[in-house]
Amino acid sequence: MPIVAKLDEYGKGAWLAFAVLGFIVWWPLGLATLVFLFGSGRMGHGCGQARYEHRMGRLQDKMDRLRDRVGGGQSWGGFGGWGRGPSSGNRAFDEYRDETLRRLEDEQREFHDFLGRLRMARDKAEFDQFMNERRPGAPEAEAGGNA
Repeated sequence: MPIVAKLDEYGKGAWLAFAVLGFIVWWPLGLATLVFLFGSGRMGHGCGQARYEHRMGRLQDKMDRLRDRVGGGQSWGGFGGWGRGPSSGNRAFDEYRDETLRRLEDEQREFHDFLGRLRMARDKAEFDQFMNERRPGAPEAEAGGNA
């Protein structure tokens, strides 16, 4: 299809113009063009997996920058983030602040671990219940079969 290759050379604008002209000439032609454009991915932002990976990469970069700030990186200053910022000039206070932040981070980590264990226990209980109901000869299955 030489027309497809030619329109691909000109980009999305050419495809849009072709779709508009298709609607003007005969509306099914314009509709077919739009279906082709979206079906082939020419008008989208790329395939869903690549877009997801791009967003996750950006999120990971942001999290790394945040972790550097919280982790004691002095380069960001204290511009309204969680960064510890520059020294206050009082070593005792700086040590107290660092120790308190470390303690809070440890508590947060422990809480997330606790939530993970809680979810796992709930999932296991739900799975065990499912398997018990599914087993042949289970009490509920026999009671339901006799009714």
